[in-house]
Amino acid sequence: MFQGYTQGAIDFLWGLKLNNERSWFQAHKEEFLELVDRPTRELAEQLREEMVSACPKLGLELKVSRIYRDARRLFGRGPYKDHLWFSLRRPGERDSAIPCFWFEVAPDHYGYGMGCWDVPPATMARLRARIDRDPKPVEKLARAVERRGEFHMDGQLYKRPKGDPGPLLYPWYNCKQFSLTCERNCEGVFFTPELAGQVLEGWRSLVPQYEFLCSLPGDPECV
Repeated sequence: MFQGYTQGAIDFLWGLKLNNERSWFQAHKEEFLELVDRPTRELAEQLREEMVSACPKLGLELKVSRIYRDARRLFGRGPYKDHLWFSLRRPGERDSAIPCFWFEVAPDHYGYGMGCWDVPPATMARLRARIDRDPKPVEKLARAVERRGEFHMDGQLYKRPKGDPGPLLYPWYNCKQFSLTCERNCEGVFFTPELAGQVLEGWRSLVPQYEFLCSLPGDPECV
């Protein structure tokens, strides 16, 4: 059962960010396993059980990230990630193209939300077509997010806007990626078991938006 993170987890992640090399990590590997990896996996498993119980029809599966970067994609960065994340999503070959619920812990913040980082352009074109055809259902979803005040649209926007459906739907209409994100400082509830309830409540509030995003690729009227 998840009991909350400790200050040691944040200290380790800052240390890794400032000393991203194999010798430092190997000397502090047990700290990583005990202070960061273990509580993250406990939180992930608890949330998986509760989301699957609450929303069994979504068919969600858990994926926890590795601390090691892909050696083929270092791009001058160190061999380790300075953050750890997990997600709940439907199974698929291209994970980054599948909508998911996610949680991340980093040295200076934690975050959670719902979205998709590698959205096929055709999917975003279907979103725009839905808005053009009948904006009211999408407006309802956007207003629900706005009223809650917990999440904001965090997807990268096109440099050249695709159109202007009004201030409420502008970021939905012009985003390359779709991500409803909440970021918070690592304080307060972060160090308590109540973090699990906070994330779960936020995720459950985004189920209608998740189902909408999942429906876009198969929409025959938007091809």
